[in-house]
Amino acid sequence: MTKTIYMKKLTLFLLLALGMVNARAQENVYNGQPLTLDDCREMAIARSKDLEQARIQVKMADYDRKIALANYFPNISAKGAYLYNNRDIALVNAEQSARLQNAGTLIQGQMNEAVSGAWQQMSGAMAAKMTELMQANPAMALEYMLSPMWKNVLGMLQGVDPASLAGMMPNIADPVNAIGQDIDKALHPNLHHILVGAVTVQQPVFVGGKIIYSNQMAALAQDLAASKYDMKYADVVLDVDQAYWQIVSIAEKLRLAQAYADLLHQMEHDVQLSIESGVATESDALQVKVKANEADMMRTKAENGLTLSKMLLCKRIGLPLESEIVLADENLDAVPGVQYEAEKSMEDIYAQRPETRSLQLASQIYDRKAKVVRADMMPQVALTANYLLTNPNAFNGIQNTFQGGMLVAGVMVNVPIFHGLEYVNKYKKAKAEASLYRTQYEDARELIRLQVTQQRKLLSEASEKVDMTLSNLESAEENLRKATVGYEAGVVPTNTVLAAQTAWLSAHSEYIDAGIELQMAAAALNKAEGNYHSTDNK
Repeated sequence: MTKTIYMKKLTLFLLLALGMVNARAQENVYNGQPLTLDDCREMAIARSKDLEQARIQVKMADYDRKIALANYFPNISAKGAYLYNNRDIALVNAEQSARLQNAGTLIQGQMNEAVSGAWQQMSGAMAAKMTELMQANPAMALEYMLSPMWKNVLGMLQGVDPASLAGMMPNIADPVNAIGQDIDKALHPNLHHILVGAVTVQQPVFVGGKIIYSNQMAALAQDLAASKYDMKYADVVLDVDQAYWQIVSIAEKLRLAQAYADLLHQMEHDVQLSIESGVATESDALQVKVKANEADMMRTKAENGLTLSKMLLCKRIGLPLESEIVLADENLDAVPGVQYEAEKSMEDIYAQRPETRSLQLASQIYDRKAKVVRADMMPQVALTANYLLTNPNAFNGIQNTFQGGMLVAGVMVNVPIFHGLEYVNKYKKAKAEASLYRTQYEDARELIRLQVTQQRKLLSEASEKVDMTLSNLESAEENLRKATVGYEAGVVPTNTVLAAQTAWLSAHSEYIDAGIELQMAAAALNKAEGNYHSTDNK
């Protein structure tokens, strides 16, 4: 009778203990609701520093693509400059400048000297002619000199002052000096302050395909950045999955340890009563006490492990380490089945794995890089146009004004002739790099095939292990049931019941481990097959 009451109490206490654990767990939730696996993934993706850096790299690659696209359009720029010269520029020397400024005075003096000289020359010529006439025919000369006409001419000549003849010349000194001064000023332009403005337009026409290949490289680089983002994305998801299911495993074991410890403490109390009644021995009490202490230690380890595991998950999802969180699968009686996509072909896996995509894109990028280097060895043609404004300008003499501008347009051709084989070696290097990445791509395909095959086998083994541990658990439950019935009938000793309980606890723990291992294997296989990839690489 005592044993029957004892077993009923144990069963009732076990159910109550499990219920109390569930109740306390449900009260301790984060933000009012337990966190599901999808919630943890979303929080980790949103708050991951690695993913944020990868997103920035994707944006940078997009900017590089737009920069490369801009090379198709003309390059228009406006420039301006101001220059100050502390010394002016003179197009004539100082002696020439003085002559220009006094050109009228010099010309006037030369004209006056020319008139006086001409008068003197004319007077001398007349006197010589008269002397010649007198020597040749004195009578005629005398008659000519005594004639009234000669007397009039002689009187007029005697009344003329040679110096007054220069005064009779027109005054040209002042106007000619003014003209000379204007010319001298023009030959001394004011270049102390110089203003220059220019608008330039350049449009490439042919650059050996460099712009086209550069745009292709930029587009491939953007895809490469997105592929690297998917790699980090898959790592984050896998880390969260592992941390999540580790908590579920430890939480389930903590429940078992708590219930098992409470059960043994209750059994310890009941055995003590049985000793007092004479139906049990001190040896039975010691066996139960040892098991109870082991159960307490097991519970303590599980509590500490659960705390540390939750702190790790909080770090993964970006919450404070001290946050009190509860997972949606933390209090389930059994680990849920795995979510696994249908088996895919290896070619589909190669196409979806970010590692192979990255290597393939890198190989294509270096192929385009080789073509860009090859373009540098080809002629380059570009149209150019410039509109220039200067002050001073020389469109109508040298004037210190903005007097219109000047349009200059033409075609520029650059033909590389000799460059010391620099571009040839760069081209060969880029081809070698492309070949290197193709080799790494082929090697990565083999490794991925090996990894997928291994993970598929691990998943199959984990699935079989779940079935085996479930069968063991059922056997342990049946063994515990029979041991309990035998104990109630008085034909089974206490140590046998304790052994059955221990076996049941071990079987249940192994079943939990197998279920978690199955979840881990499924997560690893999903990553190996490229199922963890982002839909929006922002």
